[in-house]
Amino acid sequence: MNLKHEILLIEDEKNICNFIATTLRTQDYKVSFASDAANGLSLAASACPDLILLDLGLPDMDGIDVIHSIRKWSNIPIIVISARTQEKEKVEALDAGADDYITKPFGTSELMARIRTALRRSSMSSAPVIGQNRYVAKDLIIDYEKHIITVNDNIVHFTQIEYKILTFLARNAGKVITYDTLITHVWGPYADSNNRILRVNMANIRRKLEHNPADPQYIFTEIGIGYRMIDNENV
Repeated sequence: MNLKHEILLIEDEKNICNFIATTLRTQDYKVSFASDAANGLSLAASACPDLILLDLGLPDMDGIDVIHSIRKWSNIPIIVISARTQEKEKVEALDAGADDYITKPFGTSELMARIRTALRRSSMSSAPVIGQNRYVAKDLIIDYEKHIITVNDNIVHFTQIEYKILTFLARNAGKVITYDTLITHVWGPYADSNNRILRVNMANIRRKLEHNPADPQYIFTEIGIGYRMIDNENV
């Protein structure tokens, strides 16, 4: 018998909470919920949910602070569901440690897909290391151990910087990685935050990787925020 995934919903709007909870239950998820940050943090620690859906506009604490608090002790997947649509707020949530960000209103199909992606990624990260020395998606294979990248069985050569960008995105496949996070990882914490050099390198990566760089199949741009790489299929 398969154990149901348990999802913690931290949301203070009752109508939205009821709608999401009903949707999740029809998809065979267990649901616990809290209408404020204090109870949400308590449930996060006591109920050990598999994933958290978090609204940012809570009555007793900003959602960003909730993310920071949880990230001090847990890597549980956090998907932000918020009416805040400003680019700065999305970036702040992702940099704080959120795994994904959905703006209200949203479709139930998109929400379910984002949840499945986050749970799958979490399961892979907690699984044994066997089989995790490669990234596989469509015709792309990255062999981390051999430092070899192939597309359609052809070896593709990348510079050290390009390789570092590509593998960092691949190891975080399915997750939005902000420009600042990528820049810090590749060039260090004191690098210039201007992302022009990142865009140049990304253009080169796509030219080598994608059949049509204008219609990418592997690395997607979250406009004004960062990049998201297609999920690893090697599960």
